[in-house]
Amino acid sequence: MFRIWIRMVLLGLIFLFLSCGDGKKSEVTTKKISIAVIPKGTTHEFWKSIHAGAIKAGRELQVEVIWKGPLKEDDREAQISVVENFITGGVSGIVLAPLDETALMMPVNNAKRAGIPVVIIDSGLKGSDYLSYIATNNKLGGELAGKRLAELLQGKGKVIMLRYQEGSASTFLRETGFLEVIQQYPEIQVVSSNQFAGATTETAYRASENVLAPFKTSDGRLAIDGIFCPNESSTFGMLRALQDANLAGKVRFMGFDSSPKLIEALEKNDLDGLVLQNPFKMGYLGVKTMVDYLKNQSYENFIDTGVTLVTRENMNQPEIHELIMPDLSQWFN
Repeated sequence: MFRIWIRMVLLGLIFLFLSCGDGKKSEVTTKKISIAVIPKGTTHEFWKSIHAGAIKAGRELQVEVIWKGPLKEDDREAQISVVENFITGGVSGIVLAPLDETALMMPVNNAKRAGIPVVIIDSGLKGSDYLSYIATNNKLGGELAGKRLAELLQGKGKVIMLRYQEGSASTFLRETGFLEVIQQYPEIQVVSSNQFAGATTETAYRASENVLAPFKTSDGRLAIDGIFCPNESSTFGMLRALQDANLAGKVRFMGFDSSPKLIEALEKNDLDGLVLQNPFKMGYLGVKTMVDYLKNQSYENFIDTGVTLVTRENMNQPEIHELIMPDLSQWFN
């Protein structure tokens, strides 16, 4: 009887020890959750906002956020390499903004096969090897730009659209939305829509000079009435080209995304409007969705983070101002 009692006590102690051990393991596992956040590039203001949002989510949820991406947004091989390195390193999950909707399919498939879940943000990816897609309604953003430009032109005139770069799903949808709206106005003619800005402001500047050149008149004016650019770098490249030619403010100009220089141009009438996303929210929800999945909590397969048309008339409204000039400094301390 005594021996049986001793065995029961020992078994109880072992069970208690294992229970405590499991609790500590669970706690350590939570702390060890590591989320790799991979942007298309790391230079534009847009990506800094996404980074800040990811940091906020990481701090609130007490997980490690690792930020790494290619320098330029046309370096597919560099982004593929970053994804593959994180797969090899064995992170808990990957939040990815694919710079090419096709080229990143295989790396994402490799992550899935390695047991590493992926959340896609900002720009779409073909296939279905990911948990969730978190992004702007990009087609609606292009439509908003098209409607605003058509209103400014009173439904008639000649316009050009400088595309971003091939393979970018998000900007393709913006371009598509813009053109579909403009086609609804018979007296508006799209005289150029097949030129690409490229991934940087420098390539966008050169492309803008090239696309504007045929429309410059002998007296220094432009034989066009409106312009649309679908992202931050293409908008800023076009702005610089117009300013250098002393043409800024002399043609209706709609852009996409925000930066201090673009906001200054909007204030000075060199830009007529900007379509803004919510990149901070995108980065935050990308990390949160991944953590929800890892903790077996419910999550959404698609989240629309919103799109807003900003003009000189509404740019000083509090909610708009927060989108235009978010205070990111607190997240990079």
